[in-house]
Amino acid sequence: MNTQDLIKIEDDYFINTFTRQPVILDHGEGVKVTDIDGNEYLDMFAGIAVNCLGHNHPKLVSAIQNQASKLIHISSIYYNEPALTYAKKLVDKTSFDRIFYANSGAEANEGAIKLAIKYTGKSEVISTIESFHGRTSMTLAATGHEDYQEPFKAILPNGFINVEYNNIDALKEAVNENTAAIIVEPIQGEGGVNVPDIEYLKEIEKICHEKNIVFIVDEVQTGFGRCGTLFAHELFDVKPDIMTMAKGIGGGVPMGAILATEKVASAFVPGDHGTTFGGGPLVCAAANAVLDVFDEDNILDNVNEVGEYFISELKKLDKDIIADVRGKGLMVGLELTKPGAEYVDKLRQAGFLINCTAGNVLRFVPPLIITKSEIDEFIKALDEIL
Repeated sequence: MNTQDLIKIEDDYFINTFTRQPVILDHGEGVKVTDIDGNEYLDMFAGIAVNCLGHNHPKLVSAIQNQASKLIHISSIYYNEPALTYAKKLVDKTSFDRIFYANSGAEANEGAIKLAIKYTGKSEVISTIESFHGRTSMTLAATGHEDYQEPFKAILPNGFINVEYNNIDALKEAVNENTAAIIVEPIQGEGGVNVPDIEYLKEIEKICHEKNIVFIVDEVQTGFGRCGTLFAHELFDVKPDIMTMAKGIGGGVPMGAILATEKVASAFVPGDHGTTFGGGPLVCAAANAVLDVFDEDNILDNVNEVGEYFISELKKLDKDIIADVRGKGLMVGLELTKPGAEYVDKLRQAGFLINCTAGNVLRFVPPLIITKSEIDEFIKALDEIL
C-alpha cells in the first residue's frame, strides 16, 4: 500500500484526536529517519524529546532485544532485576530517596499529586498558565491551557489553581492554608520553551519549605539531559520534594517515574497507589542502557557544547520574522512574529522534522547525540526557508 492508502486507514478507523504530519516513518539511524517512500529527514523533534539517543542506538537496541528474549512482563507482584538495578542507579544520581515506576508523564504527575495530597492532608494544587502536565482528568486540571481544559470543565476536579508562569507574586497570592503542592516545569516545553528567571524556582522552594507545601518539579520533557544537566532543576540549584519524569527515560520505550524524598514518600503505604505495567523488566532494561550510555559517551558534554552552538547560530539569523531565541541545552525555541505551522510543513518538505508549539514557537528537541555538522545542515535550510 502507498502512503495515502495507509493514511486513509487512520481516517477510516482511528478516533480522531491527532493532526499528524503526512509521512509514515519506517526506520532510523542516529539523527536521521526514513519514511516508507525512501525520503530521509533530519529529526529535530526526537518523538517529542523522547529519543534521546537517536534511532537504532546499538546499546539500547541490544538491551531491549536481550531482555525481550528473557522476560517482557511479570506485573508488580514480583521483583525483577532490571527494575531494582535501575532504581539504585537513578536515585543515587539525584537528591531524592525513593522511586515509583509509571508508564507515562501524565501517570507520573497524577501519582505525584496524589502523594502530595496524602502527605499534607490538604486539597489544593497550584500550577502555572501555559504549563502542560498531561491529559488525564487530574493532570488536565493542572495544565494551564484553557483550550485543553474547556471541553472537559465538567469533569475536572476542584482545587487546581493556575497562575502566571515566572511570576512569583502571582504564586504567593494563590498560596493559602489549603495548598498541598506547587507543580511547575523548570522550563516550559509545550508553553513555548519558556525559561524562568534564575531565582524563580528558588523562591518557590522557599515558599514550600516555609508553609509545608510539597514542591513538585515536572521533568517529563526537561529531564534526562535535555537541558544540559541530568535534570533541569539542577540548573536552578533547588531540591524539590517530588520529581516526575518520562519521555527520555527509556530512550523510546514508554516509561515514567516519580522520585520523592523519604519524608514525603513515606505518606504512601501499600494499597495507596499501584501499577500493572510500571517498572517492567523490558522498559527498565532500556532505561539502564540509556543511563549507561549517558555515562560512557559523555552525553551531557555534547548537549552543552552543541546546544550552545545551536542557539548561537540561531541568533545569527537576521530575520524580521524572528522575535526571540531561547532555551537551554538541546531544548530550544525560535519565536516568530507570525504563526509557525507553515514553516513546519516547509521544513518537512526540505527534509527536516520539527514542531510548532504555542502557535508561533518553532520547537527543536533533537536527539542528544546530534553533531555540529548536523546543526549546520539544519541552520542552512532554516535560513533559506525563513
